[in-house]
Amino acid sequence: MSDLLKVTSSPHVRAKDDTQRIMLYVIISLMPATVFGVINFGLNALILVLACIASAVFAEYIYDRIVKKKNTIGDLSAVVTGLLLGLNLPSSLPWWMAVLGSVFAIVVVKCLFGGLGQNFMNPALGGRVFLVLSFTGAMTNFSDYKGFADTFSGATPLATLKNGGTVDTMKMLLGTTPGTIGETSVICLLIGAIFLLLMGVIDLRIPGTYIITFALFTVLFGGHGMDMNFLVAEICGGGLILGAFFMATDYVTSPITPMGKILFGICLGVLTGIFRFFGPSAEGVSYAIVFSNLLVPLIEKITIPRAFGVKRERKGGEK
Repeated sequence: MSDLLKVTSSPHVRAKDDTQRIMLYVIISLMPATVFGVINFGLNALILVLACIASAVFAEYIYDRIVKKKNTIGDLSAVVTGLLLGLNLPSSLPWWMAVLGSVFAIVVVKCLFGGLGQNFMNPALGGRVFLVLSFTGAMTNFSDYKGFADTFSGATPLATLKNGGTVDTMKMLLGTTPGTIGETSVICLLIGAIFLLLMGVIDLRIPGTYIITFALFTVLFGGHGMDMNFLVAEICGGGLILGAFFMATDYVTSPITPMGKILFGICLGVLTGIFRFFGPSAEGVSYAIVFSNLLVPLIEKITIPRAFGVKRERKGGEK
């Protein structure tokens, strides 16, 4: 078959970086948060992350063999999915639940819809939502946290805020708080985000609009007005930074048009605020991103640039 005509799945934007290199950049960018998470939460955190990565890669390999498809584990996308899922888990989660979530993310969310480029939602978040709905108690159990200071607490900072308590925002910036393995250290996440920005893997349209929209929503509807301690805590907690820079920016499940990215970020910020302040949970990032992923086709339809000289059709077929 001639290489002059190729039919491939989206995205269709071509650049010097291939999928493998981009995924490698993402893996490198997540290393600060991963290393900190393992140090902060202990050996079980490392076991969970490795279990997620190994099971994701193995699941994709076996699926490709069963359906007699070209092996795709070399593009490292399965590694990224496993790593992101692992960082979104509490360190107390049994390893077999992590494996189950990872297999679901790869097989059901990704491969059954055609593989990389055709999945309708972020696979790692799809796996996390599956685990939250299936094993709610285990996925919200942070009671074994000891951390650097050897403190004992069964509530995340956002859960404490939702119950009317106060939190130490400096600890949230450093990461010495209960939470999932990779979400707690804002500093480590921002180091990774800066790396992705410098490498040109992502831009600030989606994460910037997401964070600004959520901040405005928090001021207006969070019930604390311009309380900066509350605002900073809400931005730093609940995996918002992890979600904004590393999952909402997923090429496949986010808009490619500039205006579409801004609208996508606005949807993320509003939905996260609604889920946090008006819902039963103190979190909301995962659900906001998954729900917004479903809106991407509509967002792109209304933001796609109009060809020069072409007028939009009016009602009745008039132009």
